[in-house]
Parts: sequence; structure tokens; C-alpha cells
Amino acid sequence: MLDKEMVEKELDKLIEIRTEFLEYLDSKIPKKNEFEFDFDNAEELDAKEVYERFFKLDYQARKIRGFLVNELGLKAE
Repeated sequence: MLDKEMVEKELDKLIEIRTEFLEYLDSKIPKKNEFEFDFDNAEELDAKEVYERFFKLDYQARKIRGFLVNELGLKAE
């Protein structure tokens, strides 16, 4: 059985990492308005930094997915 506090902690960590990733992108890509990004005037992104930040987000999501797959007896693909 999953420990509720542990899952909440991991979900909070996922939200924190996601927020950091989006804040990074927002700092590099200006917005034309509330809904559109201005990619033409965006800074060039460092591929290594983007990958490292995305990997942290992806790892945390896969970690939580693993808990759910095991707890619910789902078939992992």
C-alpha cells in the first residue's frame, strides 16, 4: 500500500520541478501576449541545460508513475 505522505511529497516535488522548468522557459522566451510566445525574439536556449531540466521533470513523473503502476497493478509499457 502506498504511503500517502510519501506520495504527497513526491507530487509536491513534481510540481516544484515543473514550476522551475516553466519559469526557466519564461525567462528565455518572451510573450507576445498572455497566450502567445514570441519565439522570433527568444534567446537561444542551451540544449544541455534544457535537457537537464527536462530530465529532472521526466524522472520525477516516471517515479510517481512507477508507484501507481505497482499499487494499481497496471501493465507498464
